[in-house]
Amino acid sequence: MKQLQFLLLGKNEAILAILLRLVNADENWNAIAFNNEKEAQEHFLNHKIDIVLLSSAIEDHVEKEFTAFCLKTQPDVEVIEHFGGGSGLLKSEILHRLHLKGKI
Repeated sequence: MKQLQFLLLGKNEAILAILLRLVNADENWNAIAFNNEKEAQEHFLNHKIDIVLLSSAIEDHVEKEFTAFCLKTQPDVEVIEHFGGGSGLLKSEILHRLHLKGKI
């Protein structure tokens, strides 16, 4: 299985750090995290991303604009909103989405 590339975006530094650790714990997943959407967009433009994970404390309009930007720039990207629930739920959300899209 190829290593999936994740971009995490959130405003709560503590939660973002936990998500980064959880995603990177899977040997087939590699994540980078941002708390600034402009920096995240710059990274997104220069790298192939498989999954964008949106975390807590992002303003609604920023979330919508960032999601639209991602889907326009890389139409095959999966954008997942995750607002908590533990590592098991996070992994389940990701695997479920990948399964629905026929990517696993």
